[in-house]
This record gives sequence, structure tokens and C-alpha cells, in this order.
Amino acid sequence: MAENILYRLYEWYITRDLKPEKMPKHVAIIMDGNRRYSRLQGNSDVLKGHEMGVDTLENVLDWSVELGIEIVTAYAFSTENFNRPKHEVDGLMRLFVINFKRLVDHEKIHKNEVRVKVVGKTELLPDDVRQAIKEAEDATAHYNKRLFNLAIGYDGRLEIVDSIKKIIQDVQDGKVTIDDVDEELVSKNLYTEGLDDPNLIIRTSGEERLSGFLLWQSSYSELYFCETLWPELRKVDFIRAIRSYQARDRRFGV
Repeated sequence: MAENILYRLYEWYITRDLKPEKMPKHVAIIMDGNRRYSRLQGNSDVLKGHEMGVDTLENVLDWSVELGIEIVTAYAFSTENFNRPKHEVDGLMRLFVINFKRLVDHEKIHKNEVRVKVVGKTELLPDDVRQAIKEAEDATAHYNKRLFNLAIGYDGRLEIVDSIKKIIQDVQDGKVTIDDVDEELVSKNLYTEGLDDPNLIIRTSGEERLSGFLLWQSSYSELYFCETLWPELRKVDFIRAIRSYQARDRRFGV
């Protein structure tokens, strides 16, 4: 009881001087550490960590709504993750189906008017996963107050390559000319078309790399790395990342 009260006091203490006018509009997250968490907890099945990670993501969405963050993008599954053991990949696909279907009627999603969108090569996903994604996207498509993106079947390099392919096709079809090709046109052809670039990217588990996440979009993003494994992320950890962001003097260029 005393420990919980102390935690709440500390949570209040580090939140009190956050500046709403300096709140990042778009926070992107690399949710790292689920498998390591499972092993440290003595679970031979890494899916336990992924299941815990779903709860953490829901918490992060709640905290983001509280803080006034409009866009959250989470790296859920890369194209390279298809190379993991079949049991893990199949289990993750089941989790995607279950949780996207939950989002269709999720009380907080609709209360907070959150639009759900998946970015990535969804054609690589099983039919039931694509169908569950469609149901969640369709159920929230009319919202524009907040946006929750999940990067699934995603790779930043492939995203840029696919964008270039689309532009080449448009040039060949006479829709654009070579002189029309600029940063804006490339951005319009990314999986994240129309989405503001992330102001802040958070990675958990102590690793300090982007792992192919939002490579084009992150050119001016602030980066924050924390040691906490994703399933163990607490509100104070998230707030520390926001405090760090707000304390920085953002510069665009060198």
C-alpha cells in the first residue's frame, strides 16, 4: 500500500511540470523486450511476453489520450519477424486477430474517437488477420480526433522502395514528370501517406537503434531509449520520455 502511494506521488511529481504546448503531436514506439521478458519470468513460451505487451500498449494509448498526444504509431511486426519460429509467428497472428476484433467495439477507442490504421505490407499477412484489420479500420474510419497506427509486416527500406516503384509507374503512365519528384511526392507514396512525421520515437529494452522503423519519416525525430522491457513499461517511464523530449532544443539540420 505504502509503495503504491509513493509511486502515485512520484508519478504526480514528474507529471506536474509537463507543458501542454510542447507536447509531441506524434509519438512512435518500438515495442522491444517481449521475448526477453518471457525468458526472465521463466516462461518457455515467448507468447506470454507478447500477450503482456498488448496490455502495455493499451496503457500507452490511455496515457497518450490523457496527455493530449494525437498520434501513436507502434512497431508491432516487421517483415523480418516472419523468420521467427512458426509457433511464435502463428501465435502473434492469432493475437492480431483477437485484438483487432476487440477494437471494433472497444469502449475507449470509440469514446476517445481513435481511428485505427495499419501500415505495412498487409498482403503478406494471413487472410483472417487482414479481415480483422479491415473490420477495425472500417469501424473507426470516421474518426479524425486521434490516430493509432500499427506497423505490421513493415520494413522502412521496403517502404521507400515501394514508394519509388509507385512514382516510377506514375511517371510511365504520364501522371507525373521527373521534375515533379520531390520529398513531398515520396512521402505521399509511403505506407504512412498523409501522416505527420513522428516528433518522438521511443524504444524500450535498452537497444539503441531504429531497426528499419520509419526510416524516411524519422529524419528529424527526437529519439529516446529506455532500459525497461516493453511489458514492464510504467506510466512514469513514458512520462520521462515526454519530459526528455520537452527539455530538448529541437533543431532541423545539423
